[in-house]
Amino acid sequence: MVTVQIIVSEIGVDMSRWKSVKQFTSWLGLAPNNEKSGGKVIRSQTKKTTNRANQAFRLVARAVSRSRSALGGYYRRMRAKHGAGKANVATAHKVARRVYHMLKYREEYKDPGLERYEAQSRERAIKNLKRKVKGLGVIVVVPGAA
Repeated sequence: MVTVQIIVSEIGVDMSRWKSVKQFTSWLGLAPNNEKSGGKVIRSQTKKTTNRANQAFRLVARAVSRSRSALGGYYRRMRAKHGAGKANVATAHKVARRVYHMLKYREEYKDPGLERYEAQSRERAIKNLKRKVKGLGVIVVVPGAA
């Protein structure tokens, strides 16, 4: 509850200060800051801020890491792929985007659940594998499929 109070006291409830969710997450210091020169990425760290809401969203991301929700599944998938630090920032970014949407459109958040998230993740992985195999010109026969 204290974390919610910190977030609301820092950002307020009026989202018209930011034109888009991208500007909001950038202001929080949770958006990727890709600096490029000549097509090469020089630096891709998040912006430095003294914003207390940034710290609160990162705290929420750590707390959600142990939950059986879609956000918890997302955190664990990102942690396995990129490590704990990047997973924390990515999950905090996702939570901030959802908070922005809830406050801007006055809608309640509905968690799709861990099972649905994992099913979507599996479908996405299968689709990507099929695309890669098709690009290689290989024919795959799945046993038991009609």
